[in-house]
Amino acid sequence: MSSALKNLSDFSTATEIPSAEAFTFGIVVAEWNAEITNALYQGAYNSLVKYGAKEKNIHSYPVPGSFELTSGAELLLQTGKFDAVICLGCVIQGETRHFDFICNAVANGVSNVAIKHSKPVIFGVLTTDNQQQAVDRAGGKHGNKGDEAAVTAIKMAKLAETLQG
Repeated sequence: MSSALKNLSDFSTATEIPSAEAFTFGIVVAEWNAEITNALYQGAYNSLVKYGAKEKNIHSYPVPGSFELTSGAELLLQTGKFDAVICLGCVIQGETRHFDFICNAVANGVSNVAIKHSKPVIFGVLTTDNQQQAVDRAGGKHGNKGDEAAVTAIKMAKLAETLQG
């Protein structure tokens, strides 16, 4: 099967996913491109619950756009309440270089927040050439990047728990 036709969110045979029951998750969701980011959020939320997260331990916070995901994650981790933070956004290529600056800033910012706090901060941001590619990756034919972000958050929270004893 060509990767162009593959559901990228199918974890059924590729990996073991630990229980999320013991963890508390923060989800920071960009309001820009809301049709897409809401679908990403639903995917992430549903996957967290599917793998055992308690609904009371899943907290979501909106931010204006993808650029603000980094500061949103920083604010959440400053509270000390979260085992992992999932950042969900969507940046669609336009006619200017704005796309490149935003994508680079968010990717670097998410990494830096994770390193600063020694906590998993997950990059669940679509960076697509057009709206259709975003739709395809937010519950469409290529799966849901929100699902992938949730599974990554669970696995990384479990790794942190294991390493910290």
